[in-house]
Amino acid sequence: MPNINALSLWLNRTPFHYAWVIVGILALVQMVALSINFAGGVLVQPLADTDGQFGFSMANIGGSLGLYYLFGALLAPVAGWMGDRYGARNMMVLGAVSYCAALVLVAFISAPWHLFISFGILRGAVQAIFMVPLMAAISTWFRRRLGLGTGILWAASGIGPAIMSPLLGSLVLNVGWQTTFLSIGVLAGAFILLLALFFRNRPEDVGAKPYGLRAGEPLSLGLPTDMEKLRAKVFNRHVHRTKAFWNLPAIHGLGCAGHGIVLVFVVPIAVAQGLTLTNAALILGIISIVSIPSRLLTPMIAERYGTKTIMATCLMIQGLTVIYLFFASSAWEFYLFAALFGIGFGGEWTGYLVINRQYFGNGPMSGVYGWQMSGAMLGHAFVSWVAGWMVDLTGSYNPVIALSIAASVGGAVVTMLLEPTSRRLIDDWESTLPQDARSPAVMTSAD
Repeated sequence: MPNINALSLWLNRTPFHYAWVIVGILALVQMVALSINFAGGVLVQPLADTDGQFGFSMANIGGSLGLYYLFGALLAPVAGWMGDRYGARNMMVLGAVSYCAALVLVAFISAPWHLFISFGILRGAVQAIFMVPLMAAISTWFRRRLGLGTGILWAASGIGPAIMSPLLGSLVLNVGWQTTFLSIGVLAGAFILLLALFFRNRPEDVGAKPYGLRAGEPLSLGLPTDMEKLRAKVFNRHVHRTKAFWNLPAIHGLGCAGHGIVLVFVVPIAVAQGLTLTNAALILGIISIVSIPSRLLTPMIAERYGTKTIMATCLMIQGLTVIYLFFASSAWEFYLFAALFGIGFGGEWTGYLVINRQYFGNGPMSGVYGWQMSGAMLGHAFVSWVAGWMVDLTGSYNPVIALSIAASVGGAVVTMLLEPTSRRLIDDWESTLPQDARSPAVMTSAD
């Protein structure tokens, strides 16, 4: 496709750096691909309505969500490995086709096991692709200002759920389940494929340098494939020896367990208090809109001042605001909760790419980030199963509200036990490499 390559090269000659084109592409992909995830709570009520099309139990709905997160967790490290091996652009194409297929299958569900396979297993595999290699790819484009790039990316991705939550509720009610998911699946898949035409894995692919590269810094090691694999193997071996490698997935899991309960159950909780599905869906839209500033600012603050405190603060806000759900009964009370909760929600999970850079430097990050996303999805999987059974057994949402609070506050506590981010944990990892596999800066210092 020489015309597309020519357009990419032309874009690189414009006054702005092509890294910002990559940020825009990834933001649009996340807006489309993640919108169903964060708006998924809107679907709980239609699926559980005994007078509606399905009449599934909360345990079945929670089980499908649990499978989604479980398979996403199991495949996140695999997706990270595939991203390192085959490139993020190829993974984007695979993700677009798979996303379309998964949602088309969702359109035709009629039994719980259909939901388990399409909305659970297949969608989990697709989201592992979108969340790991594509997000990790942004690190390649930024030598500096990664916090700004990541913040813009996550802030923009909050727009999709803000639009999708009320839209999804309205579409399901007015045009039906099947038409809704057929349309979303086909249009979303085609749009992501279009974006893949302009995506590039590395700055060198468009004749550019990483954003913020300073004079004298090496552009690229230009090593043979076997040397790159050796570097990745040694890097990951050193990373795995740090406490942060094990603690960060646990924190991500606790944080996602905390907000996962809210995203899934706040709509049925509000409907149980008398709100219509459309009005209740607006709660998720408000959470997404309010979270946009904290999604933007958290990585920037984290890059400048360190990530520990800002992440712990956001986790604590996320946990303590959920207490309000014990008492909310009117629409304005639920909307007030959404505004307060969104502040903590937007900041507790958007600093991981930055803290990885602070702890581990510029090594190959897809595998490391994959393990952290695995922890996040395991947290979602656990509460999806447990919370669904708790609601069925107790007939009340209060136990799952308490579980959400405990998970978020627990995550804040573990975060404060992390090592300081002011120094790298594996600064000398290249010293264990053969001389010809080291970066020029390390070889010079060794001499």
